[in-house]
Amino acid sequence: MKERRRSKVVISDHHSRSDSMAADRSKGVVRDEFATYAYILLYIALSSGQIFFNKWVLSSKEINFPYPLGLTLLHMIFSSVLCFLLTKVLKIFKVEEGMTLEIYVTSVIPIGAMFAMTLWLGNTAYLYISVSFAQMLKAIMPVAVFVLGVAAGLEMMSCRMLLIMSIISFGVLVASYGELNINWIGVVYQMGGVVGEALRLIFMEILVKRKGIKLNPISLMYYVSPCSAVCLFLPWIFLEKSKMEGNGTWNFHFLVLTLNSLCTFALNLSVFLVISHTSALTIRVAGVVKDWVVVLVSALLFADTKLTLINLFGYAIAIAGVAAYNNHKLKKEASPRVTTETPGDNSESIALVSQANTER
Repeated sequence: MKERRRSKVVISDHHSRSDSMAADRSKGVVRDEFATYAYILLYIALSSGQIFFNKWVLSSKEINFPYPLGLTLLHMIFSSVLCFLLTKVLKIFKVEEGMTLEIYVTSVIPIGAMFAMTLWLGNTAYLYISVSFAQMLKAIMPVAVFVLGVAAGLEMMSCRMLLIMSIISFGVLVASYGELNINWIGVVYQMGGVVGEALRLIFMEILVKRKGIKLNPISLMYYVSPCSAVCLFLPWIFLEKSKMEGNGTWNFHFLVLTLNSLCTFALNLSVFLVISHTSALTIRVAGVVKDWVVVLVSALLFADTKLTLINLFGYAIAIAGVAAYNNHKLKKEASPRVTTETPGDNSESIALVSQANTER
């Protein structure tokens, strides 16, 4: 009888421990899901907010800082300093190894130059066109990336891709047709930024595929930010320095610009967190949600934004094409893989970081 009682106690304790472990696992899953959604919402909020913040700084009469080149240069200097502090001084993040002088000169410098060009021209466009229209024009990005990819031998032309590119282009054309106050100077600047970003993505893909270097967002910003700052500093001396001195703009709002630069860096950190806890599909879906948030909320925040039904209809068509393009790319990226990769693997990171870095 005693042995039976003892066995019953052992079985009862075993069930109790099993139930406790199951409960702990359930709580852990809930915590992980909550953290994932929190990171995604943080990314959407920071990415959208940074666009609005930049537009306000560049166009606000109170701030009086209509210098997109100077603002972008400030972002890159700020990012360079913080990346150095976080990786080399505080050692919170680790810089990926494998970088050589040859790779830096042939790959990182072109990426940094295109990054600088993208941010400079994209921020300049805000002086001429509304945030929502600029966002609609950005939807043409996959077309530019695909065309340049075909030219570089990284993409193959197919009937499916030709159809997707046609849908995106048609949607952007319809959205542009519905724009009430179109400014072609702003359109040219925005399209220049799109071309710069497309070239940057091509250089990044070459860096990964042909040279085998995989960088997470922090490592990428560590290497690219100083290079971009140098590329921006030279044209700033000739194009904006004298204007800033002539208008006495050196007495700028230090706190506002510092906060703006900090938000830019926080956006890059949010991408790092999202990539570490989700998949490529998740962040691309989050990017589409963010695009719609920017388009719709900007109509409420800025007086120069007037959306029409034609605008929204064309943009919806373009976004549908972008979704089809993302789906095609994800299937293409997954098909040749033999081994299973965890969400947030570094091979995805270098491509995904572009979605945040260009939102200024």
